[in-house]
Amino acid sequence: MKGKIVVISGPSGCGKGTVIAKLLDRESNLKLSVSMTTREPRPNECHGREYYFVTKQEFEKRIASGDLLEYTEYNGNYYGTPKTELEKAREQGNDILLDIEIEGAENVRRAGLDNLVTIFLAPPSFEELRKRLILRGTESPEVIERRLARAEKELAEKSKYDYVVINDDLETAVDEVYYIIKNK
Repeated sequence: MKGKIVVISGPSGCGKGTVIAKLLDRESNLKLSVSMTTREPRPNECHGREYYFVTKQEFEKRIASGDLLEYTEYNGNYYGTPKTELEKAREQGNDILLDIEIEGAENVRRAGLDNLVTIFLAPPSFEELRKRLILRGTESPEVIERRLARAEKELAEKSKYDYVVINDDLETAVDEVYYIIKNK
C-alpha cells in the first residue's frame, strides 16, 4: 500500500525537530523526506542525510523539469522537496514526513496528492515560544525578534491545516502526532 505524505509545519521554536526525531525513533515505517538546498553544508552535515546539497543551476534545472514537489527561496538560497525520492519511498509503503514552511505546505496541498495529512505544531502560547527561542541561546535578540514576527504570521495560517497539535508537553504532542499519522 502506498504510504502517506505527512506535512508538519510550525514556527521556529515550537519543537518540530524534537517531535520528528521522536516519531522516527518510534516508527520504522516513517521516513523523513530529505530536502534539496543550494546553501553550503554546515559542519557535520552530509549530502543525502540532512539535505541534498546542489548548485543554484542544478536546483533551477530541477524547477524547470518539474522535479520538485515544492520549493521556496529563503535568505538567498533555494530549498525544496524532490519528487523522485519521495515517490520511491511512498511506493515502498513508507509514510513520509515533510518538515516544511507554510508556503511549502500550501504548494503541497495544491499539488492534489493522495494520502496527504497536514499537521501544524503550535506552541502553547506566544510568550512560551519567546521563552523557548531565548533559552535555546543560539540566536541574537534581533534574530529572535525576526523569528517571532514570522511566527505571528505562521500562527495565523494554522487553520489551513488538517490538524493542530499544541506542543505543551513533548510526549503528549508526540503521541498526538503519531496517532494522527497512524489513524487518519
